[in-house]
Amino acid sequence: MTSSDPAHTRRRSAGESLFAFLKSLPFAERLAEGSLMAFQAVAGASLAFGIGRMLHTEQAFWAAITAIAVSQHSYIDTRKLSRDQFIGAMVGGVCGLAGATLGHGYFAAYAATVAAAIVICWVVNVGSAARLGGITATIMLLVPGIGPAWDKALLRLGEVTLGTVCALLVAWLISVAEKHWSGADRDTR
Repeated sequence: MTSSDPAHTRRRSAGESLFAFLKSLPFAERLAEGSLMAFQAVAGASLAFGIGRMLHTEQAFWAAITAIAVSQHSYIDTRKLSRDQFIGAMVGGVCGLAGATLGHGYFAAYAATVAAAIVICWVVNVGSAARLGGITATIMLLVPGIGPAWDKALLRLGEVTLGTVCALLVAWLISVAEKHWSGADRDTR
């Protein structure tokens, strides 16, 4: 997808329009929207971290970080970013596993692994997941972990999946509640 792609231009324009709209809201409405986003991100992260701790994952904070990273203003946007996060984690995890197994800790192997994750995401036409693939590969290779590389890759993927599922659940619940409340507001008028 290029920047001259009409669909890409429409999405960018829509995103810029939404951002401009939100900036134009009165302070009280911006505070309310920001508070709702904070609640959504914190609820998703707390749920993911709590479940991760109960499951005794190695580093449950990755689930919490993922939940915050994919939390968006709407359920649809959260779902799209969650898909990208999951694909990026899969590609980055596989590349990171290969880099850890074959690279023997050399910096050149790290650089090649991250580059491979990014290129693979673009080749399979999911460029939006490319940076997330690079981040996951970086985590695989640079963040210390216990056990074999394949175990680390599976744990990281599990933690990312847990974070995305928790963020999706919270975003969905909030969207249902918003629809209910906006319907109740119309009924009282």
